[in-house]
Amino acid sequence: MRSIAATKTARQKKERRAGSHTIFTVYSKELGKFPLLFLGTLCGTIFIQTADLISPLYLKRFFNTLILSHTSPTVVHGLFITLAIIAFFEVVNWVGFRVQAFSIMYLESKAMSDLYANSFEYLMQHSYNFFSSQFSGTLTRRISKFANAFETLLDSIMLQFLPTTIFVAGAIIILFINNHTLGLLLGGWAILFVAFQVYVGKLRQPLRVERAEEDSRMTGNLADAISNQSTIWLFSANAFEFARFREAIRKWKKATMRAWNADEWIWASLGLLMGGIYVGMLYAAVYYWQRGQLTIGDFVLIQAYLLTTFQQLVGINRNLRRFYDGLADAAEMVQIFNLPHEIQDDADAKALEVTKAEIEFKNVGFYFNPEHTIFEHFNLHISGTEKVALVGPSGAGKSTITRLILRFYDAKSGEILIDNQNITQVTQESLRGAISFVPQEPILFHRSLMENIRYGRRDATDEEVIEAAKKAHAHEFISHFPDGYETFVGERGVKLSGGERQRVAIARAILKNSPILVLDEATSSLDSESEALIQEALDVLMEGKTVITIAHRLSTIMKMDRIVVVDGGKIVAEGTHDKLLEDEQGLYHKLWSIQAGGFLQDEIEEGEEILTEAGTSKTVDEDLETQLYIV
Repeated sequence: MRSIAATKTARQKKERRAGSHTIFTVYSKELGKFPLLFLGTLCGTIFIQTADLISPLYLKRFFNTLILSHTSPTVVHGLFITLAIIAFFEVVNWVGFRVQAFSIMYLESKAMSDLYANSFEYLMQHSYNFFSSQFSGTLTRRISKFANAFETLLDSIMLQFLPTTIFVAGAIIILFINNHTLGLLLGGWAILFVAFQVYVGKLRQPLRVERAEEDSRMTGNLADAISNQSTIWLFSANAFEFARFREAIRKWKKATMRAWNADEWIWASLGLLMGGIYVGMLYAAVYYWQRGQLTIGDFVLIQAYLLTTFQQLVGINRNLRRFYDGLADAAEMVQIFNLPHEIQDDADAKALEVTKAEIEFKNVGFYFNPEHTIFEHFNLHISGTEKVALVGPSGAGKSTITRLILRFYDAKSGEILIDNQNITQVTQESLRGAISFVPQEPILFHRSLMENIRYGRRDATDEEVIEAAKKAHAHEFISHFPDGYETFVGERGVKLSGGERQRVAIARAILKNSPILVLDEATSSLDSESEALIQEALDVLMEGKTVITIAHRLSTIMKMDRIVVVDGGKIVAEGTHDKLLEDEQGLYHKLWSIQAGGFLQDEIEEGEEILTEAGTSKTVDEDLETQLYIV
């Protein structure tokens, strides 16, 4: 069995690999998957710019021919040949556009599909702790913006930056060949123009990032409020939430206006630069025309090149804003890519092999904050098929024990073993596949009841799903719905009552039928009648399994093989219910006494009445097997 140090070393190597992502490395990897489509986009771009550069040369010839004083057949024939050549390059331009458009369309759709899928897969492998610290709406938006940013950045590069670079470089070379001064003038101005845009773009980028962050925060606040709409109503907090969201909008607006104001100042500066070069180039052209060094056709050539250059460079400025917005959008998801998964499979992890389903905590230490230790040298052994209940005051560490077994968190020290296999050295999928977990507040998908129950075992037949629902006494209420098992339950299962959601979760666990069962107050949302109905299902479910239950109701706790009392991260007592009650100074007796006072007899009578009506053979014994709560 490998040491914890070796495991940590392997994990650190994974973290270093995970932390090497940048926006362009991720996107470049996607482009590499589709080389033919990328090549098609590139070739189309080159065809377009080549045609745009060569056509003005023949326009120059065309106009120089037109100014001749005679219209001889030779001159007219030359004009038609020139027109034919111009037409040819127009066709090349058209073909280039079609090749470019179709290639980039297929390239972006395929790559964005991959990015959506890869982002979702990487995100979902983050830890329970990660998701508990994030807005679900913000995470959803990050994935969407990351995929869409690929389209924005690729469009900017392949449809704007690269074409502009090819055209401007070609125009400078051609003008330089015709007239060194004009070529150098346009070249120097182009360098100044691009350098200015890059410089101010970098200065503007923090404003774009701030705007993107405020946009995500605003979206996160919106999603948080909408998902907790009923809580807002219950606490009459509409006005508070309106004010809170308006504050988020105010911050977003402030960040947006700062970014837009910077854009306007940049546009003003660019307008001066373009006006200056336009006048300067025409002045130089007139100067050389006077000396007979330029023709009217050269004026047409200069005009065509300048207008196209201005159009493309202005487009660069517009796209720079979109480009930097895309970078800011993509950066949020890349941060998640660069955040190593807190809970990772070991490099040599194998599938968990469960035989006896024994569970053992050996000197386990755990904390969320180093200054506040939850467990220190914690030891607990649970034999195969043993039924163990965890009780204790709130914050004692009961739920943390179950979450450590499931590897929602990793222990800081010590070992957790299942059948003598360290759970950090088996795959998470096989570990969680061996455990059925029924939480206190089950969350359902906004899918049909059939799909929600089948989630316990995705290859189960409809008949197996219905049988599991019957055992969990969920079939009774499901059959009353007009759509039966095809009824959609709403987001997080809001269309069902708490007890109904709990019975669906138990049906899911029955269907999964794993050798280890963890019940985290699995009957807490049930009324007395529902619990009486479901108790028999739990008895069937627990048969032959290793069971860990956190329960307030003694109808579950009292039939456990062992009750473990936890307080302050330590086991302060353990034994059967009767044995623990013998210690009148013990915590268990104290909790029992607090909860038993006042309403116990009513609960006993109600429980007996319900069990009788349900037609079961169970009785409520003198030892208080009732719908009683223990903290």
